[in-house]
Amino acid sequence: MKIKELLIKALHREFLTAQEGLALFEGAATPDLMTVANSLRFNSVPAKDVTWIIDRNSNTTNVCVANCKFCNFYRPPGHAESYITSIEEYRVKIEEMFEFGGEQLLLQGGHHPELGLDYYTRLFRELKSLYPRLKLHALGPPEVAHIAKLEGLSHTEVLKALIQAGLDSLPGAGAEILNDRVRRLVSKGKCGAAEWLDIMRAAHRLGLTTSATMMFGHVETNLERMEHLVSIRQVQSEKPEGAVGFLAFIPWPFQDENTMLRRLKRAYNSCTGDEYIRMIALSRMMLPNIVHIQASWLTVGKTTAQICLHAGADDFGSIMIEENVVSAAGAQQRFTARGIQQAIREAGFRPQLRNQQYEYIELPPSIRQQTLDESMMIVD
Repeated sequence: MKIKELLIKALHREFLTAQEGLALFEGAATPDLMTVANSLRFNSVPAKDVTWIIDRNSNTTNVCVANCKFCNFYRPPGHAESYITSIEEYRVKIEEMFEFGGEQLLLQGGHHPELGLDYYTRLFRELKSLYPRLKLHALGPPEVAHIAKLEGLSHTEVLKALIQAGLDSLPGAGAEILNDRVRRLVSKGKCGAAEWLDIMRAAHRLGLTTSATMMFGHVETNLERMEHLVSIRQVQSEKPEGAVGFLAFIPWPFQDENTMLRRLKRAYNSCTGDEYIRMIALSRMMLPNIVHIQASWLTVGKTTAQICLHAGADDFGSIMIEENVVSAAGAQQRFTARGIQQAIREAGFRPQLRNQQYEYIELPPSIRQQTLDESMMIVD
């Protein structure tokens, strides 16, 4: 097919093949991709609102045996800098988050060889007992796979126990690129592509809301990026009737500072703003069955993320009260609640606070007062 025919096919929300997505990514003009993706965005999310969330990214532990070559955060077992976060530390973090107006804890960590299902279920129950309104957006498919292997249990058994203990939603962490050639090179110690996808299938069958991610721009090919999108789309198309499945898709470029991948001269961060905008647009076009596409301001910065709001993205993510893993590899962008709203307005949209289920919620009183004090530009 010619580029124009592929753009029309995408505009009609037809499923593009990986080869067709590749043709568009490598052959279509950026403005054309943006135009189609923006139209699809308003088809899925008609309002001129751009959502954002207040949450906290905390880590259960930095001990990990996965040995990912893009991660500067982890420490091997027994390392002098290794830690497991205590309940008292969680109390400080959660209460501070509540003061900021957030209610969700994005809780992840390493593949600790001694932390099994009992540890996580006890932790979740204790946190929910201390803070009943706390939302746990926790772990991810690689951690579920790790726990299942430690315990000799199925993915479904692990997920059921975590849900009963208080898990509210499952992040799409550890996807990187869902191709085993790539995963052997960058994250050999994590679950393979098929297992990652199967865990998400199991989560969807249990009614658990999830998200999906992609970390690109390292050793993968452009075709492998498109195949990743097709795999995500396929799992979403299999979700049971009534299940939400993947509520959002979040792509971000590899951050390379001091990583082993860069030291070994295998990969470095060469993703330009234009390339990221094109990936956002292709994400919207390749994933017509996923409602929300998030722009990763943390890794690409304010200006590029603002342009992405005109290229298919409808969500600006979190102000990230705490974030350790991506920041350790060089991502140093930061937003306050005031700043993220202003950035959204500058791009011509209305900022709208949300929760993890993408339900609109009111601004906390302290942030609402800041907003009232500013001159607001509301876009009709």
